[in-house]
Amino acid sequence: MKLVVKKKDLIILGVILLAIISGLIFGLPKLLNNNGTEVKENNKNNKVENNKEQEEIIPEVQIVDLNSKTRPYAVMVNNLSTARPYHSGLQDAYLVYEIIVEGGITRYLALFKDQETTMIGSVRSSRHYYLDYALENDAIYVHHGQSPQAQSDFSKLGIDRIEVSESKTGWREKLPVASEHTLFTSIEKLGKGIGSKRTELNKDLLLNYSATPIDTSKLKGVQTANKVDLKYSSGTTTNYVYDSENNVYKQYVNNKEHKDYKTGNHYTVKNIIAYEVENYSIDDYGRQNLKNIGSGKGYYITNGVAIPITWEKNSRSAQTIYKYQDGTEITVNDGNTWIHIVPKNGNISITY
Repeated sequence: MKLVVKKKDLIILGVILLAIISGLIFGLPKLLNNNGTEVKENNKNNKVENNKEQEEIIPEVQIVDLNSKTRPYAVMVNNLSTARPYHSGLQDAYLVYEIIVEGGITRYLALFKDQETTMIGSVRSSRHYYLDYALENDAIYVHHGQSPQAQSDFSKLGIDRIEVSESKTGWREKLPVASEHTLFTSIEKLGKGIGSKRTELNKDLLLNYSATPIDTSKLKGVQTANKVDLKYSSGTTTNYVYDSENNVYKQYVNNKEHKDYKTGNHYTVKNIIAYEVENYSIDDYGRQNLKNIGSGKGYYITNGVAIPITWEKNSRSAQTIYKYQDGTEITVNDGNTWIHIVPKNGNISITY
């Protein structure tokens, strides 16, 4: 049978073939783009997005705001054994000093910056060498009462201070101890005592902080430090036990858990700086003086290791400089720091 194709059908068939060929010709670049150029563009965009994500997850120091210019408060805190169970707010302090006073006891100087701590104390009287550490941090000094030597130094050294009262800047807590151990304050209360005092920080922070864990493996003299005992006198020893799970040191006093009265939480410390300084009595009451202008050796203790360091303080207001044995200034891990200035007739013991 002979196939007869009409002219009209040939025209329609030609149009269809032309459409198919055109589609193939003009669609090919698109297919190539979908499999080539456009994918590269998407990869480029993904790379930019990934970079943005990496920038966003760069850790920042948490213990203090490195960009903040507010002055810290430096609060004198009682550490008599009868007052110790009522310690409050110390975990919020980014920096704490422990130094010997008369009678073989110690007191704390606790520094608070940009905090909202609702109970701090108990607050006690000033001793003149604590002023050196308020000065080196450009802090507003907080106390209740003072020794004759401190009274003389307030004006001599130009100390900005708040003497805590029982109403405006503090309150008496009802506790089963002598009233001298019951005075407390808060950040809000201290704000009421600022008045015309300068509120902008004039010095850099005392310590350098690292937002990521410090690699101590290459530092000279690094040793394991699972337990630390800092003996101030026959009646006062501060102890630390390393908590490897949380990478902090649990604090004890005379091997008894040191807890916060308000929260009930065991105090923990990320960084410990400990060194010995000579002290001696200056009056019949037994008040002390501290030979803290000079230099010496000590330890920086963190994350289960102790690193030998040196310290140097050139004047009462100068910042103490802490260095590794190679002469570079130390950087501490992100977290709170306790500086223990131990008497030379005391002892620093580190269990490896």
